[in-house]
Amino acid sequence: MDSGIVRRRSDTSTLEQLPTEIQFPADPARSYAPLPEEGFLLREYGRILKKRKWVVISTWLIIAILATVYALHMTPVYDATGRIAINRENSVNLGFKDSDQGTIGADYEDYNIALETQIRILQSDALAFQVIKNLKLDNNPAFAESSLLDRFRRGLKLNVVPRTRIVEIHYSHPDARLAAQIANILINTFIEQNFKTKFESTMQTSAWLSVQLSDLQMKVETSQEKLVRYQKEHDILGIDEKQNIVTSKLDELNKELTAAEGDRIQKESAYKLASAGNPEIFAKAEPSSLINQLRTQESDLRMKYAEATTQFGSSYPKVMQLGNQLKQVEASIQAEDERIASRVQNEYLSALQREKLLGAALDVQKQEANHLNESAIEYNLLKRDAESNRQLYEGLLQKLKEAGVSAGLRSSNIRIVDVARVPTSPSAPNIPRDIVLGLALGLFGGIGLAFVLESLDNTVRTPEEAQIISALPSLGIIPLSTKQIARDRKNGHPRLSLGSRSSESADSLQLITFARPRSELAESYRALRTSIMLSSLGSPPKVILVTSALPQEGKTTTSINSAIVLAQRGGRVLLVDADLRRPGVHKALGLRNTSGLSTLLTGGDGSQNAILSTEIPNLFVLTAGPPPPQPAELLGSILMKDYLCRLRKEFDHIVIDTPPALSVTDAVLLSVEADSVLVVVRSGQTTKAALRRVRDLLSHVNARITGVIVNAFDLHSGSSYYYQYDSKYYGRYYEEDPPQNGTSAAGKAS
Repeated sequence: MDSGIVRRRSDTSTLEQLPTEIQFPADPARSYAPLPEEGFLLREYGRILKKRKWVVISTWLIIAILATVYALHMTPVYDATGRIAINRENSVNLGFKDSDQGTIGADYEDYNIALETQIRILQSDALAFQVIKNLKLDNNPAFAESSLLDRFRRGLKLNVVPRTRIVEIHYSHPDARLAAQIANILINTFIEQNFKTKFESTMQTSAWLSVQLSDLQMKVETSQEKLVRYQKEHDILGIDEKQNIVTSKLDELNKELTAAEGDRIQKESAYKLASAGNPEIFAKAEPSSLINQLRTQESDLRMKYAEATTQFGSSYPKVMQLGNQLKQVEASIQAEDERIASRVQNEYLSALQREKLLGAALDVQKQEANHLNESAIEYNLLKRDAESNRQLYEGLLQKLKEAGVSAGLRSSNIRIVDVARVPTSPSAPNIPRDIVLGLALGLFGGIGLAFVLESLDNTVRTPEEAQIISALPSLGIIPLSTKQIARDRKNGHPRLSLGSRSSESADSLQLITFARPRSELAESYRALRTSIMLSSLGSPPKVILVTSALPQEGKTTTSINSAIVLAQRGGRVLLVDADLRRPGVHKALGLRNTSGLSTLLTGGDGSQNAILSTEIPNLFVLTAGPPPPQPAELLGSILMKDYLCRLRKEFDHIVIDTPPALSVTDAVLLSVEADSVLVVVRSGQTTKAALRRVRDLLSHVNARITGVIVNAFDLHSGSSYYYQYDSKYYGRYYEEDPPQNGTSAAGKAS
């Protein structure tokens, strides 16, 4: 056995020589998943399409076939097209707005509204019934199956050519000749009805104008008489010229009064400053006057007086002379201030008097203007009434003459551009176009259905999804193994027996790393072993706890195979079955379960009797033992912690298989004692909500979550677009794995 261990350690030299920089975070439970790499979304879309390719292909074929069948079985329909030009109307309604509801054009300022109205008339029931009556379509078998009006409307289509006044009239019908005939009759009927409407409107307008003219003539005569009579009674002659003179004089007085008010305000301000004794006003009023000269002289004398007093004293003759001169200058300044103040007062009083005189003159002028306006108001009203009656009479007389001319002219603003010809080929169905549209619609429908189905799938399928959803590192993937077992059975590989297990049950996936060490599954577990060994800083984790969110996700298989590959590395490994409710390790290894962890924790047996050795070198097993009444209390007890501390010294690695974390609390209780917690999810089975929930439970108790393991990952599905290179490159290596038994097989594993 020692030689086998030496060989295994030499085989794993490559693993031990890996660069130490490749390490996971010390506390993965607190880490976050890396951001998706560039182009991740495009690859994700490609993965979805590859995964759902049969949904896309089926939907594409079904829609394409249905479109083809529909196009081939459609009745051919012919489209006859006629074109008319609808121009603006000029004098058809004699310039009166809203004179007739059936005529548009110049009645509206916006030509677009006018054109839309004409199109509505083309689609009206009255015009349709007229065409049906003219062509006797009620006797046509093609129109007898349904309502005449509905059948007629279904075939009619109108289209305005952009940036023109041309309207295309399309009519579709299985009978090509009848389609052209209906289109032409519709155009002719529309033009005839348009002309008829205009003629009737013109004649009605002429009759109305005749009645209105006689009344207007009487009004014109009466208003002229009133105007002349009022002008004589009030002696109003040349009112316009007088009004101009009075108004001009009033404006001049108003301007002069405004200027006088401004001048008075300015001089009043100067007067108030002078009355307050402010000397600054005098200097500002006359900058070069005598007052400024006196003040300059005063300033010089004060300076000389101060210097002489300082130098000679106040009784010195020269000082006394300077003092007398200073008093004379001050007296002159006072006299000059009084003179300027008197002048400012006089100017203010003069400005005030002028303002009063102008105000009185303006009031007199206003009275004269008001008196003139009182007489002119009534005069202007009478004059305006007479002029409006006269203008209206002349306008109506002109319109009456135009109405007589228009009634005799057969003109229309609607012109035929192209008559509808009998179509030679059907417009529908367009079989090539319909088939292409069916193919395109089927393709887009299939792609859309694929993405809808994918959005409804709430399970975790890829390591990337697990990493993004859980915010935990993805430690590895365990591929789906059904094809590997089928390949082994097809090649006739003998089965491996272990312990008391039968040869048939030994083909279980739970021992794949020992039974098929060169298989894809075994290689995946060895890659997982590498991730676990490099997951913590310093030394590799000793106590490794394996759990999952829900049952049937492969945690027991992962625990057993992880323990086997760790034992194949050469260290002493203890596999502990901590699922005291539904134990499965002893069944997989073919071991007895009469005593185990439960008896150890209840004091019924010693560890030397509970821990069992296996035929796999360096692998020891502590089974679950008989089911206890309260498993959670035993696993969370102080005794369990003590046993784990003791087992840490005896074994290099301890792999603990626990129940699902969302089903019972056993895994959460044990997670705080583990150096590394591994969460197993099953591809296509574990839901995203369950993965988030188990992460939150373990993180809440500060468990050291190393990462997530994706189990049962199908390498041949659309989800594994870049995980297939290894199975292709090493396919022959995996297929040529020779059967191994006992220690030799274990010793060869690396």
